[in-house]
Amino acid sequence: MTRLHVVHRTTFAYAHPVRVSYNELRMRPAAMLGQRVVESTLTVAPETWRSEYRDYWGTRVDAVEVLTPHESLTFVADSRVERDAAPQRVHGTEWASLAAPALTDRMSEMLMVSATTSPPPDLCELARDAAAGLGVHDGAVAVCEALRGEMEYVPGVTGVHTRAAEAWEARKGVCQDIVHLAVGTLRSLGIPARYVSGYLHPLAGAGTGEVAVGQSHAWVEFWSGDWYGFDPTNRIDVGPHHVLVARGREYRDVPPVRGVFSGGGRSTQHVEVLMTLEE
Repeated sequence: MTRLHVVHRTTFAYAHPVRVSYNELRMRPAAMLGQRVVESTLTVAPETWRSEYRDYWGTRVDAVEVLTPHESLTFVADSRVERDAAPQRVHGTEWASLAAPALTDRMSEMLMVSATTSPPPDLCELARDAAAGLGVHDGAVAVCEALRGEMEYVPGVTGVHTRAAEAWEARKGVCQDIVHLAVGTLRSLGIPARYVSGYLHPLAGAGTGEVAVGQSHAWVEFWSGDWYGFDPTNRIDVGPHHVLVARGREYRDVPPVRGVFSGGGRSTQHVEVLMTLEE
């Protein structure tokens, strides 16, 4: 078992006072098999009202409104989670079973390729070559490995609205772009796939109590008899250093912060994620 302390702080600063703002936050870890939330708090400054609900995908969402004038807005999610150190189970589903109507109907939302995730023809060809002769599970991993081999991790060259095809054309991007490419490409082969957001402790050899500067992260889960997590950006299986927050079809289903405000003029955003291994 691995215990992690995650502190995610997001601050918005405005050129002029904001009159009102409404936000949805997906910043706190999910309670699920293999991941236990020991404690999790959310601090908002300023704040006038808050509510919590589960969205369509099962993610815990904190809805926050601020009805007093403010020149900055800060969200701090402070969480401790315990992650199961046991490896994920590898399943042996056959390709033919993926085409069964019962499965395609049940997984239809995770098989649809959107404008955001649509893979270019040359990437689809690369994926077919990578998966040729392999089973579903090994084929899915091979596809992720192959597309990652063509992509250079470069922060700042893409944004949250960048489409997978645009990142592929540039052969550059960040984890969001790589996961959008993986999700769309796997779906094009008939493999259900979903986008996962969360955190990853950035230092594999970090000691207990050592604070590491991390960031929001993304990876993919694909269906090969059951859902299996793979991190294509780092070319690793999802493990005890990954902390899951939300799942969806693509990034637009799981943004850490989504909101609207009135007034304020130009705004700047600062994000900080600190992660610590605990005993």
